[in-house]
Amino acid sequence: MAEVIAENETEGDGDAEPVIAAYTLNLETVLSLADSQNPNLAAARERIREAYSRVARAEAAWLPSLRAGLNYNHHEGNIQDVAGRLFETNRSSFYGGLGAQAVGASSPAVPGLVAQFHLAEAVFRPSLAEHQAASREFGAEAARNDVLCDAAVAYLELLRAERGLAIAQEVLDHTRQLAQLTRQFAASGQGLLSDAERLEVERSVREDQLFAEQEAVQVAAARLMQLLHVDPSVPIISSEPAVIPLDILSAEEPAASYVALGLTHRPELCEQKHLVSEAIERLQREKYAPLVPSVLLGFSYGALGGGYGSSIIHSEDRWDADAAAYWEIRNLGLGERAARDEAASLVRQAQWSEVALLDRVAREVSEAHAQMQQRQQRLEVGKKGIAAAEKSLTLNRQRIENAQGLPIEALLSIQALAAMRRTYLNAVIDYNIAQLRLCRAIGWFVES
Repeated sequence: MAEVIAENETEGDGDAEPVIAAYTLNLETVLSLADSQNPNLAAARERIREAYSRVARAEAAWLPSLRAGLNYNHHEGNIQDVAGRLFETNRSSFYGGLGAQAVGASSPAVPGLVAQFHLAEAVFRPSLAEHQAASREFGAEAARNDVLCDAAVAYLELLRAERGLAIAQEVLDHTRQLAQLTRQFAASGQGLLSDAERLEVERSVREDQLFAEQEAVQVAAARLMQLLHVDPSVPIISSEPAVIPLDILSAEEPAASYVALGLTHRPELCEQKHLVSEAIERLQREKYAPLVPSVLLGFSYGALGGGYGSSIIHSEDRWDADAAAYWEIRNLGLGERAARDEAASLVRQAQWSEVALLDRVAREVSEAHAQMQQRQQRLEVGKKGIAAAEKSLTLNRQRIENAQGLPIEALLSIQALAAMRRTYLNAVIDYNIAQLRLCRAIGWFVES
């Protein structure tokens, strides 16, 4: 878990509940929290449970259902017997037991033990449900791959903002010192008042930039909080002592090797394969549907009583068993053809979606690899630039101390140092983000 900086709620009260002042995170903790607490991942995992519940329901489609109930029927006036004769009667009946809606000589309209299914549906539905469940599993893995990458990138953006704030503070401190020194030179006649005013302007600019960097830190922290699902009222800070390049994947490895990894490890591709298989199973179901029957099996047992008028007498046991099978050709065959054409089109759509996904994975891997290679080259440029800017600032300070120059001359060195520190910071963060993007593109987060 994250390291917590806490303070007591009341001073001097040893039993007081600690109040969390801030969460201190590192990259490993961020990934752990995102994996265990992100609500999108939790929802994806619940969809897996839902899918396997559908598998269990599909596998139980053969089993009958139990129904119990009762019914009352009263008739007055003409009624027709089985021979076709009409006669007037006044009668009532009552039934209760396994089943319901038993009136007259016919079987109960609601059988007590009933199994009703289309044989093709019973055969193909479990396989369809299994493909759906498997696709949900790989879909959850794809969501995990994305969420962990997003959380890691959000953490790096927090690092960028924090280090940017530190750079802004450093530049502001240098500028304040230089402004004070310039004001002293102007007061003693060794410098110009215009230079002193120029430094005051520069200080205002740097103060404004400091506020902007503080805002960036708060925004980056809020975005990370959302991904980690932590208390938004508690600040989060990084525990990294310095921003350094990550060494997860090698930029020297050819892009083709990473593309091959992506095409074999990305969970989206496995998810899509099961969606293709599901579509093929649906097509097979439509092909066999007219050839196999729908089945109805029913059994009912209960007590039936009745009599003339409203009297219920002669209540005796009664049981009924029914079995039926029928074949159906929908809409004179036109419906069957349309259903098969629709299922075949869904198969082709799923297959083309798989092809498009392969292209997207290859593009994402190649893109991230190219970014990682190019951004790696920026690191050395930034290091050299910082060293040169620091040397320039040191030399300018020595000239000022030896009364060989004016303080204003150091302003450009301060600005150059700030620019190069930001350049190097952005180079490192961008390089690390490219590493993480490549990790996601090859499915590294799923297997790690």
